[in-house]
Amino acid sequence: MRFIFSLASLLVIASPIEAQEQAAQPIPQLAFHLVPGFFHYPAHYVLGRMSGVAVAPNGRIVLLNRGYHPVMEFKPDGTFLSAWGEGSRMFEGAHNVRFDRQGDLWYVDAADNTIYRFDSEGRTVGVLGTNPEPWTYATHVIERAVPPKTSFYQQTDIGWSKDGAMFVADGYGNSRVTKFDADGNFVKAWGERGTQPGDFNTPHSLVVDDNDVIYVADRGNGRIQTFDTDGNLKAVWRLPTAPWSLCLTGGPNQVMFVGSVGRVYKMDLSGKILGQFGRAGRMPSTIDSIHQIACPNASTVYLANLYSNRADKYVAQ
Repeated sequence: MRFIFSLASLLVIASPIEAQEQAAQPIPQLAFHLVPGFFHYPAHYVLGRMSGVAVAPNGRIVLLNRGYHPVMEFKPDGTFLSAWGEGSRMFEGAHNVRFDRQGDLWYVDAADNTIYRFDSEGRTVGVLGTNPEPWTYATHVIERAVPPKTSFYQQTDIGWSKDGAMFVADGYGNSRVTKFDADGNFVKAWGERGTQPGDFNTPHSLVVDDNDVIYVADRGNGRIQTFDTDGNLKAVWRLPTAPWSLCLTGGPNQVMFVGSVGRVYKMDLSGKILGQFGRAGRMPSTIDSIHQIACPNASTVYLANLYSNRADKYVAQ
């Protein structure tokens, strides 16, 4: 059965065969304001496109950009700690960064089709996916052969359920979600490119809440879709503008912040938009395309402004 979604409405699908439309209401404006000059990195660091931001359980902040200093780390007060990754080809497709429940840092490289896991001391301790190695074609790989089901095609994000299973938004190419067990073994995949419920058009961000509900920012379709850990569709939420990035707060009453172009939405986990803030631009106090968003609590958000090469901190007044 095919469904038609109104661009002017927020729709919630209670099951794959039932749709409920909510009346469009004016979205309240949230009183968030910029913290000027929060990130104190060295002068004359010329940054590339700011693609990622993540906050560790201990408050340490990591920024990811596509420039010469790809990874920068900061204390919770914005004091610069270090930069690393200079000169490495593994950051050419720097897409985003995430901290897992144990505090390990995961780096998603969309160009290399790999996801790297670093321990608390920065050592590589795990990898998902396989990067292309053209030099092997002449010996033991069939050139342009169909890739194995474990291979990514410009993947975009990763999240974890409470049992340690991993879910990857895969991504620009495959337009699917893949599931791996806690040991990194492929379990299953679901979704394909399309517009129907359960299909994707660039699943660009993915988070998992404390009840193991998976939220996928289906950017090209202008919606968020939710699933259980077996890939069964739970809901489809249409947004006024395309969702680029998702984050969830901690605590017993989780809320979601959604980064878009020129604005940020706050939502509850039933799909209701609670409010929004921001105005479009590329100068300070404006919001660009938010490639990644981090929200350690409901009063603090960090924004990776992609095209203005800038990261910002906003707090509720």
